[in-house]
Amino acid sequence: MPRFVGRRKDASQYEDLDDRNVGPKSLNSVERSSGEPEIELTSVSVIPDDTFTVTQAVNAFGFGKFQVKLSFFTGICWMADSMEMTILSILSPALHCSWHISRYQQALTTTVVFLGMMLSSTFWGNLSDKYGRKTALTLCAYLLFWYGLLSAASPNFLWLLCLRGMVGFAIGCVPQSVTLYAEFLPTKQRAKCVVLLDCFWALGACVEVLLALFIMPTLGWKWLLAISTIPLLAFVIFCPLLPESARYHVASGQQEKALETLQKVAKENGKPMLLGRLVVEEMSSSNQRGRIRDLLGPDLRKTSILLWFIWLTSAFCYYGLVLMTTELFEGSQNSSKRIETCSADCRELTTTDYIDLLWTTLAEFPGILMTIFIIERFGRRKTMTVQHLVFAFCVFFILFATSERVLLTVILFAARGIIAGVFQAAYVYTPEVYPTPLRSVGVGSCSAMARLGAMVTPYIAQVLVKTSLLLAVTVYGAAAIAAAIASYFLPYETSGKEMRETVHSRN
Repeated sequence: MPRFVGRRKDASQYEDLDDRNVGPKSLNSVERSSGEPEIELTSVSVIPDDTFTVTQAVNAFGFGKFQVKLSFFTGICWMADSMEMTILSILSPALHCSWHISRYQQALTTTVVFLGMMLSSTFWGNLSDKYGRKTALTLCAYLLFWYGLLSAASPNFLWLLCLRGMVGFAIGCVPQSVTLYAEFLPTKQRAKCVVLLDCFWALGACVEVLLALFIMPTLGWKWLLAISTIPLLAFVIFCPLLPESARYHVASGQQEKALETLQKVAKENGKPMLLGRLVVEEMSSSNQRGRIRDLLGPDLRKTSILLWFIWLTSAFCYYGLVLMTTELFEGSQNSSKRIETCSADCRELTTTDYIDLLWTTLAEFPGILMTIFIIERFGRRKTMTVQHLVFAFCVFFILFATSERVLLTVILFAARGIIAGVFQAAYVYTPEVYPTPLRSVGVGSCSAMARLGAMVTPYIAQVLVKTSLLLAVTVYGAAAIAAAIASYFLPYETSGKEMRETVHSRN
């Protein structure tokens, strides 16, 4: 096979591209020998001259048109996920009135979705690591759209539980979109871009509340479920346009496809392709990828255990606040004693409730901006530590605001923004700390733990809160403080570091 030929370059010029204004030589800057260029992937521990890695290529190509398009495609997926999550806090009160279900059945409606997500998260992570991020996301999109649409036609409560459980199973793959997105981002822009992706989540939540405001009073919850699948249909249409991760191709030994993907990135960003051979420090065989037991190896054990706890408590607090918001708004409008077993205690959300719910949802936007400001200045670990503590402080203040609607809305606004920022900081840190062969299964396992926390939280936010607001608030505050301690003791800071390619590499 022919070979790229050029003057010899020192390998150091390919390192730390995000810290020095040094670029490796491109194909356009040298003369080629006769014949076609050689594409070769070598397994070495020290990168020789005239070679480059995926990380160096991504850093050299920078943030451009390719990443903008990928941001949009990934954002649509994120927006659809957000709408399916937001609808949970709206669906439960509606079912309570239309089907006369109990508080425990309301909580079960939410729990079954998170159960499906928890059971499927590791499955999707393994599938993504073994068959590709694009393959997993495409299958997820079809399943999520189909079961979301079928949910709108549920004839009874049992059918609704089954179909929403399948929706949860499909949603378990959505975090893999962050993995795909992060693997195409330059080191310096990675944290900001992943956090900004939450804008699509916040947008989806706001759109869902607005849809509920206009659809629920006239058409009802079934039409709301059906119309909420439109972003999923859009993502299904865009799935063929998604690129496959070059890092996945390298980890799976598909060097030619990796080079083709990198050439596409360079072309769309208007940058010349790098000179030399694409290499990786240590090639992992395909049967060694995606093993969850490797997350508990000596190098990753402490990180994995702490991250699992952080994700569990973050989801417990985030979704707990989302669900508790509608319960608190109901309580602030009607403080009379309710009975549990019949529809006498039924009160559908009013226009005022939806508007206040929209205000608290909008809090995610300033939460995103705040996280962007502090995550690069203070690092990922300190950001999660401080935000968990501030969230605990805000939650305890709810006890003093239940009788004042405006004050309650302000406190919920602040708490929602803070906990949204915590989640995004975790989404930034997790794919950064895990190496490429374990990145998807690492994110998937963390997502599974998050769903475990989300499964439990309805019984606190929708059941216990009706018995004792003090006890419910104490549970959320204590969980946030514990997560702050876990964040503080994370062993590695990933700010400004290149993403790891192998299990034992450390920048």
